[in-house]
Amino acid sequence: MKNKTGNTPWKKSRKYGDIYGGREKIRLNDNIFNRLHSLKRPNPNEKLPILIEDNPSRDFFFPISASEAEMAIKALPNEAYKGITHIWLRRFKKNEFENYKLNLAEIIWGSGVSVIILYPFPKTMIMDFGLKKPSSRKLKEIEKWCSNLIKKDGRWSLKWEIDNLREYFISHLLFHEVGHHIDWCYRNLKDSEEFANQYAIQQADVATQIIREIKE
Repeated sequence: MKNKTGNTPWKKSRKYGDIYGGREKIRLNDNIFNRLHSLKRPNPNEKLPILIEDNPSRDFFFPISASEAEMAIKALPNEAYKGITHIWLRRFKKNEFENYKLNLAEIIWGSGVSVIILYPFPKTMIMDFGLKKPSSRKLKEIEKWCSNLIKKDGRWSLKWEIDNLREYFISHLLFHEVGHHIDWCYRNLKDSEEFANQYAIQQADVATQIIREIKE
């Protein structure tokens, strides 16, 4: 049962669609809850969101910084991000990514904390789908940011450009999780995933402007 008093156990968001490079089922054995329970409810006068930026492993990087993620959400209406307590750019182990089953973003609520988590991307700029060609629906969802589909040695992948990847992280990942936060705080309806998708789409112009500011 959801309880917005802050006394709930940790709750991960629903799976984020069928995102490429993302796991279809959330694993609960990655020790994420152990670390999240160390996040204390912010003090009333503490500046929010609190930014946490891990050092990614050697073969990965964060396309946007924690401060850039903060700048992006604060370009939205205040009521959209009010209550988000942390933005965490979280490191993961390389073997977590090897099976292409790791979400690139998620949001977790509980104990007075609402944390948006973004994960790093391979330095190769390759989003690997494995041996199975992604569906037309999946490719259509992502074609705004990347359409460079490659098949090499029997494996399918997308080769990204950095500016498009940054905009993807803001528009398609970060703002999607903000949509879940809005749903959690104000709506709490069964169509949460669709609402989050539509919210991210509606904020596309904001994401484009943020990327322009980052480049400048």
